[in-house]
Amino acid sequence: MTTYIKIVIVVLIILAVLIAFYLYSIKPGKRRDTSYFENKNYAHRGLHDKTVPENSLEAFRLAAEQGYGVELDVQMSKDGQLVVFHDGNLKRMCGVDGKLKNFTYEELSQLRLKDSEERIPLFSAVLETLNGMDLICEIKGDNGVRNYELCEKVYSMLKDYKGKFVIESFSPFLVMWFRKNHPEIIRGQLSCSFNDNEHMNPILRFTMSHMMGNIFSRPDFVAYKHEDVKNPGFRLVKKLYKPFLVAWTAKGDKQQDHASKHFDSVIFEKDPPESERDGEK
Repeated sequence: MTTYIKIVIVVLIILAVLIAFYLYSIKPGKRRDTSYFENKNYAHRGLHDKTVPENSLEAFRLAAEQGYGVELDVQMSKDGQLVVFHDGNLKRMCGVDGKLKNFTYEELSQLRLKDSEERIPLFSAVLETLNGMDLICEIKGDNGVRNYELCEKVYSMLKDYKGKFVIESFSPFLVMWFRKNHPEIIRGQLSCSFNDNEHMNPILRFTMSHMMGNIFSRPDFVAYKHEDVKNPGFRLVKKLYKPFLVAWTAKGDKQQDHASKHFDSVIFEKDPPESERDGEK
């Protein structure tokens, strides 16, 4: 056997191992019963618009009144209170340039959401408002992608919730906590194509875009940005493993129609993007 052939064999073995590892890493968990979760639309941060702010009690009241399940975001204040808020920074929604995690709940309760009288709600108040409606609870990584205290507190509130719920996160480690500690809870891995995120570590950008975080979370469903359905990693997971798929976030009828063709359930907003409202393509 010549040296050249030996090199080729070694290279092929290495490639085979890498491919096998990749396929193993992107594998979701074993498909479980998610029938109550199928073919449904979930209001993204409640039913909000220009007058009703996102993730507000009013937005959740409106969703509950119209019979929609909701998707919402949970993070933790400086003094350990669970609040429903999307951004890590308060600037966009409250006009204060600072990270939510550095404020106590008493301080947060003085702020207003946009130009409304709505305030940042406690997670407990939101659960009471939803009154048993279906819930997708996203656990934010702004308190730390391995902040298991947050997971414990979320679980302590959700375990007595009288409606159907699932949890999801972009952090595979937060999802993994539920996999290890409360495997009975349906869990999802959030992802998208992070190729336009210049601030993200290139290796992390690749592994997250191509679903390699599944090696830790082994999710029951995959929640993926509906515009990114052509991402190779997502397409491979969908084709090989056929997991339950949730689309985020379809805005307006046109995007919802597109998302429903590729996903089992859809997280939506009623208002279409500005370009669609203006009649543009």
